Amino acid sequence: MRPIPKTLKDEMAADPYYRVCARLNGDCDGRITWEHAFIYAGKQINERWAIIPLCWFHHLGIGFNKRVNMIIALSRATAEDLAKYPRGEWEKLRGRLGML
Repeated sequence: MRPIPKTLKDEMAADPYYRVCARLNGDCDGRITWEHAFIYAGKQINERWAIIPLCWFHHLGIGFNKRVNMIIALSRATAEDLAKYPRGEWEKLRGRLGML
């Protein structure tokens, strides 16, 4: 697990979005954790769009679904966000995830 820089962590902690599970439904259970949805060049992406809040069940329990987590994170990214990671082949990934 790659540590989240303090400035980013403080920014996310102040944002109400990061206090509720991004996959909020009747299965949610446990404390909110933050998941790095993407790895780029062998490292987890430490950007707000790529880190999503998940309850324990959806992040560390049997409700974990990386595909859904990637869809949530990718839907939050702007073209400028993705341009920072040019080898990501983001459009192909969107297609594989069924986002196109």
